[in-house]
Amino acid sequence: MTSMDIVRRSDNLVPNEAKRAGPRDPLPRLLAQLTERAGEPVIVERATSRPWASALFEGRRHIVALRFSGADARDRRVRFATGIEEAEWVLPGHFVADISIDEQRSAPQEEWIELSALTIEEW
Repeated sequence: MTSMDIVRRSDNLVPNEAKRAGPRDPLPRLLAQLTERAGEPVIVERATSRPWASALFEGRRHIVALRFSGADARDRRVRFATGIEEAEWVLPGHFVADISIDEQRSAPQEEWIELSALTIEEW
């Protein structure tokens, strides 16, 4: 007969450090790559991240607002937005399942983009 007490005792279990720490939010790494793609000068006006889940996947939904400034702001905004849906992102432990531009605005020497992204945890 096998005793279940061995299994229930927590002092003899080796904790999984990655699981204990919980999934890390990929937003900081995503922001670094977005600002690199945007070029300088760019300001992150707003960045939010919240948990997201479906029946099969877990991840995070991100909303990011960027402000481009300078004489070439319009050109940089257009370059940034062009092909963003097909861009490759390096997010260890996650992948970008969806990214899209939600809004674009212009003003003299300033441009704004608001985008949303869905990142999924890799198993």
